[in-house]
Amino acid sequence: MSPLTRVQARIGQRTLLLTTAALPLTGWTLHALAFHRRLAATKRDPLTGLLRRDSYTARARQLLARHGHGAAVVLVDADHFKAVNDTLGHAAGDTVLAAIGARLTAWAGPRAAVGRLGGDEFAVVLELPADRRAHRLEQLVRMLHAPVVLDDGRTVDIAASVGVATPDGLGTRDLSLLQRAADAALYDGKHSGRAHLATAVHTTVPSINGRRAGRRGTAGWGRAA
Repeated sequence: MSPLTRVQARIGQRTLLLTTAALPLTGWTLHALAFHRRLAATKRDPLTGLLRRDSYTARARQLLARHGHGAAVVLVDADHFKAVNDTLGHAAGDTVLAAIGARLTAWAGPRAAVGRLGGDEFAVVLELPADRRAHRLEQLVRMLHAPVVLDDGRTVDIAASVGVATPDGLGTRDLSLLQRAADAALYDGKHSGRAHLATAVHTTVPSINGRRAGRRGTAGWGRAA
């Protein structure tokens, strides 16, 4: 065998070894990518793409710890949503929920925690300094009251109630307490057409609409749509 032939043979063997060694790595890489996709899917609501409750809660607490008095907890409850389902069908209701999710995401920005907490209830935690708060919340209400166009061309008039709690207003960064206060403020301002800001009084509300106040805390939110 000539020297050139021997060199080519050695190169061929090395190439075969490298290719063979790479095959299991490629398989594990694909497996890891698929696993991470499945893991990401479990963190997101399949209809709206928003964070599920547990993932939202973890992210929300991080933001409250980071931004402190510059943060805000915003709860959103779709008004008359049952009527949409009953009169136009569940497909129309799903379109409305997806639209609300998209609007909340656009309003809050990529660094916020935006979650669907069950049914027609949503929550956002984001950095929202006091000097911009009123303007930004007015913007949110306008976005949430814009009609939704269904796939068949029909237009649905929608509205949503908004409650807001802030660490600087209530003197706490505790997510459960802020959510309870925002929830109480939301129901105080139900159908008012504006965002309702929580005060210290809202932290002491024992029940909301006959429910235990803690029911909508991080451990167990949700009401039937």
